[in-house]
Amino acid sequence: MSKRDYYEILGIAKNATDAEIKAAYRKLAIQHHPDKNPDDHTAEDKFKEAAEAYSVLSDSNKRASYDRFGHAGANGQGFGGFDPQGFSNIEDIFDLFGFGDMFGGNRARGGRSAAQRGADLRYDLEIGLEEAATGKEEKLRIPRLEKCEECDGKGAEKGTEPETCITCSGSGQTRYQQGFFSVMRTCPNCAGKGQIIKTPCKKCRGAGRIEKEKTLEIKIPAGVETGSRLRVNGEGEAGVSGGPTGDLYVVIHVAEHEIFERQGANLYSAVPVTFAQAALGAEIKVRTLDGEEDLKIPAGTQTGTVFRLKSQGMPALGGRGKGDLFVAVTLITPKTLTKEQRKLLEQLAEIEDTEFQDESFMDKVRNIFG
Repeated sequence: MSKRDYYEILGIAKNATDAEIKAAYRKLAIQHHPDKNPDDHTAEDKFKEAAEAYSVLSDSNKRASYDRFGHAGANGQGFGGFDPQGFSNIEDIFDLFGFGDMFGGNRARGGRSAAQRGADLRYDLEIGLEEAATGKEEKLRIPRLEKCEECDGKGAEKGTEPETCITCSGSGQTRYQQGFFSVMRTCPNCAGKGQIIKTPCKKCRGAGRIEKEKTLEIKIPAGVETGSRLRVNGEGEAGVSGGPTGDLYVVIHVAEHEIFERQGANLYSAVPVTFAQAALGAEIKVRTLDGEEDLKIPAGTQTGTVFRLKSQGMPALGGRGKGDLFVAVTLITPKTLTKEQRKLLEQLAEIEDTEFQDESFMDKVRNIFG
């Protein structure tokens, strides 16, 4: 059977660049890799075919000879055709592209360490708005995996040591030959750890870690808001086989307040006033996070009018000033009246009957009711 054209195999033009050749081969290598197509001889043949085409076209001298003489040139111009031994290890093929670990697992050349970093932990903490404004110190009880003191985290009974896995020689992976190339897989004997514990520690049962609860005291800075994350270095779970400890992340949730609504560093609230206060003007007390503040209501204030109290909002996280407090005035209507109040209001109504009959007022009424 005659061989297919190398450019046709890779699906590229004859003037393709080195980068295009490499990209085309990478695509085919992934698609037809026997590890992804077990027991598929057609896929294996296509993989070999693509590897042969790449071995020629990726070499400038071989490619020039092939372009001039075709397959005859590839087989007889001093480089002996395609040598499967040049691609005997699948790692060598994918190292050409810097793929690293293409099909899963950590390759171990010259051995691997069983040490792994401990997991990070998350703690959700709810605080009040006043606490978010002033900051506070909080004690947290954190359940976590800590290093077993009995075996110093090794997992082996005191006086013994983990032994190197004889199946993978401590690398954590084994090599399987498939045709003319080989594939690295996780060692089934040690589950990729590279070590075997023959005499497990009785306290941790060979895990090297035990579950404990630790009380931590952390400082909540002023100005935090819902979603703020505080990172506490080294207070996560202990690492495996001597690996570094993870971190603890405290996620803040600020509870809703009965009076104030927060938007960033600013606060918003509403204050009720009587008709007399709104009409005549008054000085009232409004609540702030720090207590009470005087607010002057000018005569003729309309309901919904918003007043700004500077620097009475939330502190900015990091101590860069404070936001403001915005207070909306709401006119309250009494549900019951005394005889004297009713008489005075009736007198006022008689006066208002003539005062409010101007055209501008009626236009407003029409606008309200369509």
